[in-house]
Amino acid sequence: MTAAPVAVARRPRPAARLLRALDPGLPRPVWLLEAGMLVNSVGTGLLMPFVIIYLHDARGFSLPVAGLVAGTFGAAGIVAAPAAGALIDRIGARPLLTGSLLLLAGAYALFPLIARPWQGFALMVLAGIGNGAMWPSQSSMLLAVTPTERRHAAFAVNRLVTNLGLGVGAVAGGVALAGGDARAFTILFEVNAASFLVFAAAGLLIPAPARPERTDRRPGCYRDVLRDRAFVAFILLNTLFVCAGYAQLEAALPVFAKHQAGLGEGAIGAVFLANVLTVVVAQLPAVRLIEGRRRMRVLALMTCLWAAAWTLVAIAGAWTAAGLSVAVIGLAVVVFGLGECLHAPVTATVAADLSPERLRGRYMALSTNSYAIGFAAGPAIAGVILGLSGQALFPLAAIACLAAGAAALRLERRLPAAVRVTPSA
Repeated sequence: MTAAPVAVARRPRPAARLLRALDPGLPRPVWLLEAGMLVNSVGTGLLMPFVIIYLHDARGFSLPVAGLVAGTFGAAGIVAAPAAGALIDRIGARPLLTGSLLLLAGAYALFPLIARPWQGFALMVLAGIGNGAMWPSQSSMLLAVTPTERRHAAFAVNRLVTNLGLGVGAVAGGVALAGGDARAFTILFEVNAASFLVFAAAGLLIPAPARPERTDRRPGCYRDVLRDRAFVAFILLNTLFVCAGYAQLEAALPVFAKHQAGLGEGAIGAVFLANVLTVVVAQLPAVRLIEGRRRMRVLALMTCLWAAAWTLVAIAGAWTAAGLSVAVIGLAVVVFGLGECLHAPVTATVAADLSPERLRGRYMALSTNSYAIGFAAGPAIAGVILGLSGQALFPLAAIACLAAGAAALRLERRLPAAVRVTPSA
């Protein structure tokens, strides 16, 4: 008799083990929403760096007027977000997400018809209102279809696809506009408008989330949100994160790199590509890193990374060798990107975990505005400091980041125990 063959279990290949380890464990509706967000981010990236160029070069607006038109977008969003939050709590996230995306699609589709400044202002107001409603409704929708213990992973993937889409879109937009043909702007605006429609379709394919049952007859209001002192302190802290971190990366660093460190436009583009690639590669490993760890300590680590990045930028600005400055600033944005990977999955989930379901739209609206206000204040502060002393900005930004990290550690004792730690897989 021959012995029966013994089955030998095959070990999964290293690549398969790595993919399994990085799997964020999200349900299908989340992936569908993220796919729509990816397409939309590519469309947004096509034009985001070039709107002022379009208004100035293709439509003949003066640079101050073009800048004011572009700035209207953020201001309208800040005003619209609180009203959007109240509507989310009343009618649900999906109807408002769909409506905001349709409004954005319509506004951007009409941009090629702009001939006078008032038309630019009007369309920017519409787009800003749509954007101010889109972000809290998108966040509320994402929370509604994500298990509580995987919220951090969902927002990490959201950050990843947003960065990837914006990066791919910016490169594609730059290539499309390189020939100097004004008609290319028309094509890009229409593609961008179509990307909002794709995102809206993805949202409609997801079953409408169940509405929370009201336990009292009194309707919620923003006074209820503002009474949550832990949440108010947290969104103020996040405003500081954005002001000292993201806003300086996007607004101040390009100007500083060109005029203080001597980098050309091509080198600056390569530096920002390095930042995008860092987030794309490191975001999912960062999800595993933060699981089971105290959230405020993770944010304190993030601020240390950002402070180190801004210190490297300050060093590069004082360096005389342009080639070395490129390398140092490139390293700085990689370090900053590693900090970004810690920010998104922590801050979004802290805000979500603090929010009761019946007021989630309002909580997400104020969370959205913490980003919008930080992005508005950061460049303004940077402009004043750069005007006084070009070399002072990034050392001061590094100090602000460290102060924000210390504030995060102090805030931990005010958070409920259930909010302090990121759940483990």
